[in-house]
Amino acid sequence: MNTGSICTRDVTVCGPQASILEAAQLMREQHVGDLVVVETIGGRRVPIGMLTDRDIVLAIVAKQANPEKIFVNDVMSSPPALVNEGDDLWLAASRMRLNGVRRLPVVDTEGALAGIVSLDDLLEAVSKLVSELWLVTGRQSHIEQKNRA
Repeated sequence: MNTGSICTRDVTVCGPQASILEAAQLMREQHVGDLVVVETIGGRRVPIGMLTDRDIVLAIVAKQANPEKIFVNDVMSSPPALVNEGDDLWLAASRMRLNGVRRLPVVDTEGALAGIVSLDDLLEAVSKLVSELWLVTGRQSHIEQKNRA
Protein backbone atom coordinates (compact mmCIF):
# COMPACT_ATOMS: atom_id res chain seq x y z
CA MET A 1 0.00 0.00 0.00
CA ASN A 2 1.31 3.43 -0.89
CA THR A 3 0.31 7.03 -0.19
CA GLY A 4 -1.21 7.41 -3.65
CA SER A 5 -3.71 4.66 -2.88
CA ILE A 6 -5.06 6.28 0.29
CA CYS A 7 -4.64 10.02 -0.27
CA THR A 8 -7.43 12.50 -0.89
CA ARG A 9 -7.22 13.66 -4.50
CA ASP A 10 -9.51 16.67 -4.17
CA VAL A 11 -7.16 19.15 -2.48
CA THR A 12 -8.05 22.70 -1.53
CA VAL A 13 -5.26 25.01 -2.66
CA CYS A 14 -4.40 28.68 -2.78
CA GLY A 15 -1.63 30.84 -4.16
CA PRO A 16 1.07 32.51 -2.07
CA GLN A 17 -0.25 36.01 -2.81
CA ALA A 18 -3.74 35.37 -1.39
CA SER A 19 -4.52 37.38 1.71
CA ILE A 20 -4.92 35.54 4.98
CA LEU A 21 -8.55 36.68 5.02
CA GLU A 22 -9.13 35.06 1.60
CA ALA A 23 -7.38 31.89 2.77
CA ALA A 24 -9.46 31.71 5.95
CA GLN A 25 -12.66 32.22 3.96
CA LEU A 26 -11.64 29.45 1.57
CA MET A 27 -10.97 27.11 4.50
CA ARG A 28 -14.41 27.90 5.88
CA GLU A 29 -16.18 27.40 2.53
CA GLN A 30 -14.41 24.10 1.88
CA HIS A 31 -14.61 22.85 5.50
CA VAL A 32 -10.87 22.22 5.70
CA GLY A 33 -8.22 23.10 8.27
CA ASP A 34 -5.34 23.47 5.84
CA LEU A 35 -4.47 24.69 2.38
CA VAL A 36 -1.71 23.49 0.13
CA VAL A 37 -0.01 26.58 -1.24
CA VAL A 38 0.86 26.06 -4.89
CA GLU A 39 2.56 27.79 -7.77
CA THR A 40 1.87 26.87 -11.37
CA ILE A 41 5.13 25.81 -12.98
CA GLY A 42 5.07 24.43 -16.50
CA GLY A 43 1.31 23.92 -16.29
CA ARG A 44 1.63 21.87 -13.10
CA ARG A 45 0.48 22.85 -9.60
CA VAL A 46 3.60 22.47 -7.49
CA PRO A 47 3.32 22.61 -3.68
CA ILE A 48 5.49 25.36 -2.19
CA GLY A 49 4.00 25.57 1.29
CA MET A 50 1.25 24.68 3.73
CA LEU A 51 -1.10 26.99 5.60
CA THR A 52 -3.10 25.68 8.54
CA ASP A 53 -5.84 27.17 10.66
CA ARG A 54 -3.36 27.00 13.53
CA ASP A 55 -0.88 29.12 11.53
CA ILE A 56 -3.59 31.75 11.13
CA VAL A 57 -4.46 31.75 14.81
CA LEU A 58 -0.85 32.02 15.98
CA ALA A 59 0.40 34.51 13.39
CA ILE A 60 -2.65 36.69 12.89
CA VAL A 61 -5.34 36.35 15.56
CA ALA A 62 -3.02 36.08 18.57
CA LYS A 63 -1.05 39.10 17.38
CA GLN A 64 -4.18 41.05 16.44
CA ALA A 65 -2.82 41.57 12.93
CA ASN A 66 -4.98 42.62 9.99
CA PRO A 67 -5.74 39.48 7.93
CA GLU A 68 -6.47 41.58 4.84
CA LYS A 69 -2.95 43.05 4.78
CA ILE A 70 -0.93 39.89 5.43
CA PHE A 71 -0.43 37.31 2.74
CA VAL A 72 -0.24 33.53 2.72
CA ASN A 73 3.47 33.56 1.82
CA ASP A 74 4.15 35.58 5.00
CA VAL A 75 2.64 32.89 7.24
CA MET A 76 2.85 29.54 5.41
CA SER A 77 5.26 26.78 6.33
CA SER A 78 7.75 26.42 3.53
CA PRO A 79 9.10 24.26 2.04
CA PRO A 80 6.40 21.71 2.77
CA ALA A 81 7.22 18.17 3.82
CA LEU A 82 6.10 16.00 0.89
CA VAL A 83 5.61 12.37 -0.03
CA ASN A 84 5.49 10.78 -3.46
CA GLU A 85 2.50 8.76 -4.64
CA GLY A 86 4.61 5.59 -4.61
CA ASP A 87 5.99 6.09 -1.09
CA ASP A 88 4.85 3.52 1.45
CA LEU A 89 2.85 4.37 4.53
CA TRP A 90 5.81 3.87 6.86
CA LEU A 91 7.69 6.63 5.08
CA ALA A 92 4.68 8.93 5.26
CA ALA A 93 4.28 8.29 8.99
CA SER A 94 7.98 8.82 9.56
CA ARG A 95 7.95 12.07 7.59
CA MET A 96 4.97 13.31 9.62
CA ARG A 97 6.78 12.49 12.86
CA LEU A 98 10.07 14.07 11.81
CA ASN A 99 8.36 17.26 10.63
CA GLY A 100 5.73 17.46 13.37
CA VAL A 101 2.84 17.62 10.89
CA ARG A 102 -0.45 15.75 10.50
CA ARG A 103 -0.84 16.24 6.75
CA LEU A 104 1.48 15.82 3.78
CA PRO A 105 0.95 16.91 0.20
CA VAL A 106 1.38 13.97 -2.18
CA VAL A 107 3.21 14.63 -5.43
CA ASP A 108 3.53 12.68 -8.66
CA THR A 109 6.80 11.74 -10.35
CA GLU A 110 7.07 15.23 -11.85
CA GLY A 111 6.53 17.03 -8.53
CA ALA A 112 2.96 18.12 -9.27
CA LEU A 113 0.33 18.01 -6.55
CA ALA A 114 -1.53 14.71 -6.71
CA GLY A 115 -3.32 14.69 -3.35
CA ILE A 116 -2.93 15.02 0.39
CA VAL A 117 -2.50 12.32 3.00
CA SER A 118 -3.47 12.88 6.62
CA LEU A 119 -2.75 11.16 9.89
CA ASP A 120 -6.38 10.01 9.85
CA ASP A 121 -5.82 8.38 6.44
CA LEU A 122 -2.83 6.48 7.81
CA LEU A 123 -4.71 5.40 10.94
CA GLU A 124 -7.61 4.12 8.85
CA ALA A 125 -5.29 2.12 6.56
CA VAL A 126 -3.38 0.63 9.49
CA SER A 127 -6.59 -0.27 11.35
CA LYS A 128 -7.85 -2.12 8.26
CA LEU A 129 -4.57 -4.03 8.10
CA VAL A 130 -4.71 -4.93 11.79
CA SER A 131 -8.32 -6.10 11.39
CA GLU A 132 -7.33 -8.30 8.45
CA LEU A 133 -4.45 -9.77 10.45
CA TRP A 134 -6.76 -10.47 13.37
CA LEU A 135 -9.06 -12.42 11.05
CA VAL A 136 -6.13 -14.68 10.11
CA THR A 137 -6.12 -16.26 13.58
CA GLY A 138 -9.76 -17.35 13.34
CA ARG A 139 -9.43 -18.51 9.77
CA GLN A 140 -6.39 -20.64 10.53
CA SER A 141 -8.21 -23.00 12.89
CA HIS A 142 -11.21 -23.18 10.50
CA ILE A 143 -8.92 -24.27 7.63
CA GLU A 144 -7.16 -26.83 9.87
CA GLN A 145 -10.49 -28.37 10.91
CA LYS A 146 -11.72 -28.47 7.32
CA ASN A 147 -8.50 -30.13 6.07
CA ARG A 148 -8.52 -32.79 8.81
CA ALA A 149 -12.19 -33.74 8.39
